Amino acid sequence: MSEEQPHANLIVPAFRTEKEPTTQTQNGNNNVWRFGGSEKAAKASTVTLRGVIYMLFDNCSKDVKKTVLPLGHGDPSVYSCFRTSIEAENAVVDVLRSGKGNSYGPGSGIPPARRAVAEYLNRDLPNKLSQDDVFLTAGCNQGIEIVFESLARPKANILLPRPGFPHYDARALYSGLEIRKFDLLPDREWEIDLEGIESIADENTVAMVVINPNNPCGNVYTHDHLKKVAEMARKLGIMVITDEVYDQTIFGDNPFVPMGKFASIVPVLTLGGISKGWVVPGWKIGWIALNDPEGVFEYTKLTQSIKQSLDITPDPATIIQVALPEILEKADKNFFAKKNKILKDNVDLVCDRLKDIPCVVCPKKPESCTYLLTKLELSLLDNIKDDIDFCVKLAREENLVFLPGEALGLKNWMRITIGVEAHMLEDALERLKGFCTRHAKKTEKETESLEALKLSE
Repeated sequence: MSEEQPHANLIVPAFRTEKEPTTQTQNGNNNVWRFGGSEKAAKASTVTLRGVIYMLFDNCSKDVKKTVLPLGHGDPSVYSCFRTSIEAENAVVDVLRSGKGNSYGPGSGIPPARRAVAEYLNRDLPNKLSQDDVFLTAGCNQGIEIVFESLARPKANILLPRPGFPHYDARALYSGLEIRKFDLLPDREWEIDLEGIESIADENTVAMVVINPNNPCGNVYTHDHLKKVAEMARKLGIMVITDEVYDQTIFGDNPFVPMGKFASIVPVLTLGGISKGWVVPGWKIGWIALNDPEGVFEYTKLTQSIKQSLDITPDPATIIQVALPEILEKADKNFFAKKNKILKDNVDLVCDRLKDIPCVVCPKKPESCTYLLTKLELSLLDNIKDDIDFCVKLAREENLVFLPGEALGLKNWMRITIGVEAHMLEDALERLKGFCTRHAKKTEKETESLEALKLSE
């Protein structure tokens, strides 16, 4: 818990007492203060991961003589084994020393960077993109915000996956979009429940979100499944928003297939960035790409709305924009392979250790992403109500923070971050095993033995 820990600059408990809010409503002149905090973000903030993680950290204690293990959120970049490639670092250093990245940029992004993203994506697309189809954002999350603001209108609803990435829920709530959830099916490789989509969509549905490679499930969708998704979206008259930020974080057998391959069937808006592949979330550079050979986005004025939204929001740092063409051009396959091997080894480590913890089960090894979803067998435990209760008590007793599945829309599941150093996972699983052993239901024979011991005493 010391500040020297590599992850201490992220979100770990400070164990300090917050100042009590004042109840004063008048200023010194006996006039009522006429300002106050907006309520708009109040509801949206309740569904963010940060809110859940902060709550769990509040349950950690300095009285537990163990360091806090923050395995509820994911940022591999703070660990030396996941440091980004030297080529990416050199690209940024060269721009810094040249002075070419010190100015403002246009709202849509500087043309060379937009062109470089188009070329990067075109490697796998039949319908080629131009720089005019690409808009740069301050990370993939800002891309979500821009797109949702551009789609928002009275009565509009959007289809989001369950489980999913909570930032989509938060931004939909903030933008006034009604959320309707479709299920990902764990017994079918986390495929999308296409029948379920058709049953919840109506004339006010504007889009569906597909996360591929999937966060948090860690699966990679097949070509055939994505084609069925495109055909379903066309039938419903809605666009597909595809989040492909994990396209360079794959360590399983299924190859990555971009949703843009099916743009001739349905208009596809792709969100991406370098934060996950290059392990540089702090560089805040992402993109929106419009895969739309039939010009539907232009006709419906979505393109215009995106441009207008970008004109009134902060730009990604110009220095990173200028470096982006070289970062993408010199993408090192060996760097990706090394990073992905570490993740695969960590997955194997966790799954192997979970064999000794019957109440925590991983139904399917992830083949992408930096997380591992586990199902909690609560019937094997005493005095544990649900996944939140499990994670809160785990934090209190072990200073170990995992993410309860309810934060992702998956009751009585739990997410373990694997984008950390292996020794942290070993420590975490040892603590998890001890916790589950203490809370395990006693067999009838064990109960009788305990009662006999009490009587003898």
